[in-house]
Amino acid sequence: MSAVTVSSKYQVVIPEEIRKEMHIKPGQKFEVIIFEGCLELVPIKDVRSLRGSLRGIDTAIIREKEDLV
Repeated sequence: MSAVTVSSKYQVVIPEEIRKEMHIKPGQKFEVIIFEGCLELVPIKDVRSLRGSLRGIDTAIIREKEDLV
């Protein structure tokens, strides 16, 4: 676990080992979320980068009886 310090400009530096492990690049954008008292950074991905990520997913679903009408 790595500790960071908030600067006077409210900035933090993501430690190098975390940047490498998470493949974080300069200019990459993140959504900042507060969840159960924790601050979370969620990478914002370009929709085009998600193309093909669901290939092979089973799209057959069992519907409720009232939906079959």
